[in-house]
Amino acid sequence: MYTVVGVSFKRAGKVYYFDPGEINLKMGDYVIVETARGVEFGEVVLNPREVTKDEIVAPLKKVIRKANPDDYEKNNENKRLEKKAFDICLKKIKKHELPMKLIDVEYTFDHNKIIFYFTAEGRVDFRELVKDLARVFKTRIELRQIGVRDEAKMVGGLGICGRPLCCSLFLRDFDPISIKMAKKQELSLNPSKISGVCGRLMCCLKYESTTYKRLKEEMPEIGDIVESDIGEGEIVERNLVKKTVKIDVGKDEYIILELDELNGYEPEE
Repeated sequence: MYTVVGVSFKRAGKVYYFDPGEINLKMGDYVIVETARGVEFGEVVLNPREVTKDEIVAPLKKVIRKANPDDYEKNNENKRLEKKAFDICLKKIKKHELPMKLIDVEYTFDHNKIIFYFTAEGRVDFRELVKDLARVFKTRIELRQIGVRDEAKMVGGLGICGRPLCCSLFLRDFDPISIKMAKKQELSLNPSKISGVCGRLMCCLKYESTTYKRLKEEMPEIGDIVESDIGEGEIVERNLVKKTVKIDVGKDEYIILELDELNGYEPEE
């Protein structure tokens, strides 16, 4: 078994394991670690825990130190430099008339590299842009093309539910999502109703699917004949979240009842 802490470098970013060594760390602490792309400033998002060899990527790198005041200041300065780099890159993209949209800029903590994230419809020949940027910043330059889901995660925004986007708030990984999940949740298959701001199927279709599965097991099926206080009728609609059913009691009359108002109905075990 290996003792590790989980470290993330962005809000709702992917979690990486590091060896804390003799350093006493807890969730919420900030640390300096060495990664494949250089020294980085990250946040401990998982308390020390033991994991198996299969759960780590060897070799397991150690935490260099808990962040000190100078590290915090340098990280804040990097954030300010990233804003300036963003503006400079925008001007260079316009100069070279490149069909790309700049999304974000990230300095590594040790200034070993600057990463420019962008979206584009297809492949972009940005070799001259890289040369221009290298002359300005005098460090390694990486241009990384990302997808629309990654763009939404970086930029953030509000979903159709009125809440901040799940991907930018707490989802650390993108899981595969299919239209079948929307069908199983008995949602409208109108693309505008089940798509996020990125234009892809909403992430909540995936992580809410187990809840909908449980709710369906508690509810009667459409077409079932049930008893109510005003008589027998057929279920023609149901709302899984509100736990209500719409019952056709005949003569073009319909009633909407909550689950506990159905006489003698018990969910199947």
